Amino acid sequence: MNLSSTPGDVVLDTIATGSYHDPHSVLGAHTDDEGTWVLRTLRPLATTVTAEFADGSGVELTHLRAGIWEAPVDASPGAYTVTATYEDGSVYTADDPYRHSPAIGQLDLHLIAEGRHEELWRVLGAHERTLDGSSGVAFTVWAPDARAVRVIGDHNGWDGQSHSMRSMGSSGVWEIFIPGLSTGARYKFEILTRASDWIEKADPMARLAEVPPATASVVTASEYTWADEAWLEHRSATPLTDQPMSIYEVHLGSWRPGLGYREAADPLVEYVTQQGFTHIEFMPLSEHPFGGSWGYQVSGYYAPTSRFGQPDDLRYLIDRLHQAGIGVIMDWVPGHFPKDAFALAQFDGEPLYEHPDPRRGEHKDWGTLIFDYGRSEVRNFLVANALYWLEEFHVDGLRVDAVASMLYLDYSRNEGEWAPNQYGGRENLEAVRFLQEVNATAYKRYPGIAMIAEESTSFPGVTAPTSQGGLGFGFKWNMGWMNDSLQYISRDPLYRDHHDGELSFSFVYAFTENFVLPISHDEVVHGKGSLFGRMPGDHWQKLANMRAYLAYMWGHPGKQLLFMGQEFGQMSEWSEGRGLDWWMLEQPAHAQLHDFVAALNRVYRDETALWARDHDGAAFNRIGAPAWNPTVSAFARRDSHGNTVVVVCNFSGEPLHDYPLDLPERGVWTEILNSDAEVYGGSGVGNFGVVHTDDSGRATPTLPPLGVLFLKHQA
Repeated sequence: MNLSSTPGDVVLDTIATGSYHDPHSVLGAHTDDEGTWVLRTLRPLATTVTAEFADGSGVELTHLRAGIWEAPVDASPGAYTVTATYEDGSVYTADDPYRHSPAIGQLDLHLIAEGRHEELWRVLGAHERTLDGSSGVAFTVWAPDARAVRVIGDHNGWDGQSHSMRSMGSSGVWEIFIPGLSTGARYKFEILTRASDWIEKADPMARLAEVPPATASVVTASEYTWADEAWLEHRSATPLTDQPMSIYEVHLGSWRPGLGYREAADPLVEYVTQQGFTHIEFMPLSEHPFGGSWGYQVSGYYAPTSRFGQPDDLRYLIDRLHQAGIGVIMDWVPGHFPKDAFALAQFDGEPLYEHPDPRRGEHKDWGTLIFDYGRSEVRNFLVANALYWLEEFHVDGLRVDAVASMLYLDYSRNEGEWAPNQYGGRENLEAVRFLQEVNATAYKRYPGIAMIAEESTSFPGVTAPTSQGGLGFGFKWNMGWMNDSLQYISRDPLYRDHHDGELSFSFVYAFTENFVLPISHDEVVHGKGSLFGRMPGDHWQKLANMRAYLAYMWGHPGKQLLFMGQEFGQMSEWSEGRGLDWWMLEQPAHAQLHDFVAALNRVYRDETALWARDHDGAAFNRIGAPAWNPTVSAFARRDSHGNTVVVVCNFSGEPLHDYPLDLPERGVWTEILNSDAEVYGGSGVGNFGVVHTDDSGRATPTLPPLGVLFLKHQA
């Protein structure tokens, strides 16, 4: 053997400490300059080391330096194991990680470098593999600024010296295959920074993490078999814009505390089916370190939170909901991430996932960091993450949190705290392109899903197609409607006639976007109280206002979202630290409100006029003639088959008898819903189930106090 081919002491010492960028080039089997094979392995503190080959032969290795052993071999050894003995008499035999070829291919590396790997989760992270005849786990991580990366975990006593990864070149990816590991193994990456510091990081692509406050990543693999083929086939056939969509927003940890994903399946399916909602929207279920963030400060974008069980348990929950005909939307948070040292912040010692300029890379108000949307690998990380939830968990849509904060460079910033874009404007053009890409890609791959923007500004074209320069969302939360209508309904009925614009202004722009009307968790926290608590009057009047407001909401153009607890009039403000006040259903008046919401959903789903042309202004018109009363709002909804429903709202505290209305069709109209019906806790004022018009189409119905009527024309 030509000893001149033996690596120098500096390289050997660096390998021995696990801080060499390419340990596989020295460890394992190699040929020297003369074509002679040599086998090297790292076994610190061993007294003897031997290698055993597949044919039963073996070779004894000689200590070279710093725990590195070597021996000449006649040819490429193929598969082999290494046995080391130690002074205490212990013997350790293992497959050598450094004999294995890379577990990631060149095409994958190319796509990662280009930012175009739509299934990133299949190649980065930790995956059980069979490689070169051995079973184990392949670890891959993107850390382009790292000087070295090691895998630490239970398998090596959290000492990564013997499991340093190799750099895969300009892609910035590091990899190692560790034989013998399997599902359940805990691990982290230990990264040597440019500043020569070793830092420990959870895997950004981990698909499972320890239960917080523990922060290690966990190797996992799915064994779940789905049974929702019929649901997915139906979903892909019709856009959600043309279907009924009534969303029940759920914080899983406080809906009924103590239930995991699997334990929640039966009661959630039963409850949501009983109430008639078409969809559940889960507040974020990605892993997050602090429960009080409600999941909106994510540390593990690819890991369902382990607070409620394993990833397959979440698959089971979603599958059960689908089989019951209930869609599943999940909150998704690509706008910012927390600064926790174990997670994404300065992942390889430098700004990596976050924008390096603090004027674009930090939310000071929220204490979080902002993604660098202009970096192709970061954009790829997020786009692939959206696809991951749609692909691996069959979710039917993503509600994208805090879109406004992404769109504007000056969002929540004072003068001098932000820098304009290349054209001198305030729009974050890189974030715009990212949102367009994720929406276009998601809809292309998964027709029938819903991408929903929580967006509170007048940014144009949020739900316009990307081909027309829009952001490409399917829906946008109508925050203007929410603010105006809540302000209106909180007023004493005596004074509402001076503020009718708060109720009617939304009709002016109701068809400029595909809207969802949200009464979300944000409206019942931080001192705002519950929805019930915002209503004026005594207890009966509060419940009457609740029924009227929800009926107006369900009749208004747009889909609906209601946060849990409001369907039965929870009186206290929501807190993630305790469960809902289910005991209130023992109070007859609140049980009647509960029944009313179920009736609302039933009528809504049955009457195509209330949803089939939700975003078509030609299918809607307000009704005011011949009288005008600022506390009365009446409007008609039509489908494409001649079915018409009129919604008449009386927000005054008095019944209005013989109220003149010119209805859009002559004849008989059936009162299909009356929020003041006694069965729902109302006073029973109504029209005995029908309203007649004269030959001109004029009707004179009785409008109940703090009440809403749904009238359907009988052809």
